[in-house]
Amino acid sequence: MICINGNKMTEETDYKHYKLGLALSGGGAKGFAHIGAFKLLEECNLKPDIIAGTSAGALMGALFADGYTADEIKELFTGREFSEFAQIQLPKAGLFDSNRFRYFLRRHLRAKTFEELRIPLVVIATDLDHGESHEFKSGPLVEAITASCSVPIIFSPVMIGGVHYVDGGLFRNFPVSVIRKDCKTVIGVNVSPQMPQKYKQTIFYIAERSYHYLFHANTLKDREMCDVLIETKKFGSFSMFDLQNVGQIVNIGYEAAIRAFELVVQNNNKEAIIETIRSGGNQKLLP
Repeated sequence: MICINGNKMTEETDYKHYKLGLALSGGGAKGFAHIGAFKLLEECNLKPDIIAGTSAGALMGALFADGYTADEIKELFTGREFSEFAQIQLPKAGLFDSNRFRYFLRRHLRAKTFEELRIPLVVIATDLDHGESHEFKSGPLVEAITASCSVPIIFSPVMIGGVHYVDGGLFRNFPVSVIRKDCKTVIGVNVSPQMPQKYKQTIFYIAERSYHYLFHANTLKDREMCDVLIETKKFGSFSMFDLQNVGQIVNIGYEAAIRAFELVVQNNNKEAIIETIRSGGNQKLLP
C-alpha cells in the first residue's frame, strides 16, 4: 500500500531546523529499494537536509549522505554474494561475524565520521545491555552502521564504548519520529510491509519472519508521521538476504516513489511537499 498522510500537511508555526528530512527503514536486502527513492530525489533535484536510517536504511543512508549517487550505490552491490559481507563462525554471540562488512564500509565510505558526511545522518541501533533505542549522530561511522545492521543471533553484537549494540529495528525500525520534530517535511521509505509467506523450515527463514513481525509492530506510529510514505507490498516478495535481485528491488523502489509523489499532486496538497517538489524543478510530476 502506498499512502499519503495529509494530516501533517498543515501550516506549522514552530521553527524547524531542516526543510526536508528522509527516514529509511530496515529490511535487509529489501533496503535496496531505498536506492530507487534516491534516484527519484535526484531527478527532482531534491536533496534531504537530514537522513535517519535503521539497519539497511542506515547503510543506504550513509552512502547517500556520503555523496554517492543512486546509480553508484546500486553498482556497489550488484553481483555480490552474502559471503562477501559475512563470515560464518562457531556460534558464540552470532552465526556470522561482521568483519567483511566492516571492510566493505572502510573501503567505500569516503567519510570516516558522521561530521564528515555531506548530509547530517542519524543511525539507529539497539542498546542490548540497557534495552533501549540509541541514536548515533557523531563519531566514527563504521561501527555505528555495523551495529545498526547486526540482526541478533545472525550477527554478533557490536561493542561501542563498552556497550553492546544490535539491529536498531528491535525498537525503531522506521525512524521517522527521530527527525519529525526538526523537519518541516518528512519523506519516509518503509521497505518492510506486512506480507504472508509460505513456511520454510530453515533457520534463516524462521529468524527473518520472527524479526519481520517484531519490526513491523514498531513502525505503525512512524508511518502516520510521514508527509509522504513510500511503501508497497512488492517489497515483501524478497527475503532479508536476497542479493540476487538488486536491480529489480531498486526499480520497485523507484516506481513506488513515483506513485507516492504523484499522489501528493493528485490530492492537491499545496503546502510543504508541493512547494518542495516545485522548487526541485521536476515538471513531469506536476499537474
